[in-house]
Amino acid sequence: MSTLSRLTDELGDAVSTDRAELSASRIDKSGWVADGMPLAIVHATTVEQVQATLRIASDTRTPVVTRGAGTGLAGGACGSEGTIVLSLAGMNRILEIRPEDELAVVEPGLINQDLNDALAAYGLWFAPDPASKAISSVGGNIATNAGGLLCAKYGVTREAVLGLKVVLADGRLLETGHRTVKGVTGYDLTALLTGSEGTLGVIVEATVRARAVTPGDVVTIGAVFADVASAAAASAAITAAKLRPAVMELIDEPSLAIIADYLGPEGTAGLPLRGGSFLLLQTDGPAAAAEAEASVAVLRAAGGDVQVSADAASGERLLAIRRAFHPALAARGEVLIEDVSVPRSRMAEMFDAITAISVRTGIPIPTVAHAGDGNLHPNFVIPVDADRAVDAPIVPEAVWVAADELFRAALALGGTLTGEHGVGVLKRRWLAEELGETSFDLQRQLKAVFDPHGILNPGVMFAS
Repeated sequence: MSTLSRLTDELGDAVSTDRAELSASRIDKSGWVADGMPLAIVHATTVEQVQATLRIASDTRTPVVTRGAGTGLAGGACGSEGTIVLSLAGMNRILEIRPEDELAVVEPGLINQDLNDALAAYGLWFAPDPASKAISSVGGNIATNAGGLLCAKYGVTREAVLGLKVVLADGRLLETGHRTVKGVTGYDLTALLTGSEGTLGVIVEATVRARAVTPGDVVTIGAVFADVASAAAASAAITAAKLRPAVMELIDEPSLAIIADYLGPEGTAGLPLRGGSFLLLQTDGPAAAAEAEASVAVLRAAGGDVQVSADAASGERLLAIRRAFHPALAARGEVLIEDVSVPRSRMAEMFDAITAISVRTGIPIPTVAHAGDGNLHPNFVIPVDADRAVDAPIVPEAVWVAADELFRAALALGGTLTGEHGVGVLKRRWLAEELGETSFDLQRQLKAVFDPHGILNPGVMFAS
């Protein structure tokens, strides 16, 4: 009996071979288009369906690509030729909220923002806040160890995951972690699985930490500097002053010019956005006002044209400048959003490297950074080509050549290929260079322990 027959016999209507669905599963938000056509999509709604899918896949040695909301930026959940796409989007329930323990138990397909909306009723919130939180799933956040605007102060997803239920490649169910605040028995498989991009198992349930909403004000600050070097130096001065804003975002000159065009004069919050670089800060909690005052002094001493929000509405106008970054770029074409991190002290050098690569290649690379943690997002805008074949790559080879230089520059500065998007298939060619031979070999061995037949997300992180 064929793999497809076994799937349909056991899972019935959960299995789809609709060609439009199969084709849609081959892409994510990165612009990557996987080769070939998947065998089928399994729309799982129960743990048992996930287990059945993986048992069949293991028996028949059929590759499985686990997929959530499809908002990934590294090509890590794209169905390729002959694969089973295992969709967890239908597993989207909140199973439990325990305010007395400050935790929630959720299914992987739950949208990040929906979890926060539910937690708000208990005076709690889920700290991981990727820019895609309104459309990305908690399972996807965990699979890539996602970050976001607030992670410099509140941590990335790994710090928010207490325990997992994971279906292994052969269909067995593994439970990891604890509900307790402390727990150090055995190896920390929860941390290992967080950020493993579906290569070690399929997350079907997560116990996550919820934080209490801290009382106090929120103060938003916007500052325009003459250039990105000055803005980066100002962000370093904020850190050196032992200030920890909840948000510290840096936008370079090319990006700010695009945003200014997109927003128009009415959207600039009264700041001179054209011809400069923008630093956005937000302080929160009981000390928000004092931290904001100290931050303003640092920014002005660094040469910034500073505006402080007087109320929630003016704060939103300042935040809107940062939020307009991706829509402004998307209005000009397809956007490849890249992701590197460097030590905060070397962020200005990374901006210099990006500028040099852009000048040398003739390719504009507008860049925004989570300045609080040194995570930069260089972007490539690819004009829409109406004549491009549907199966043709969206990203031209010249862009990948420039990206190659960019990745190597980050590594040379003591940085990393990815701060929050993951390796996926797009960055696997550089992985060994960052990890080194010993670590790379050990990680491949770990993969083989969890997935001896190599059926889970083949080609993600490691070449097939």
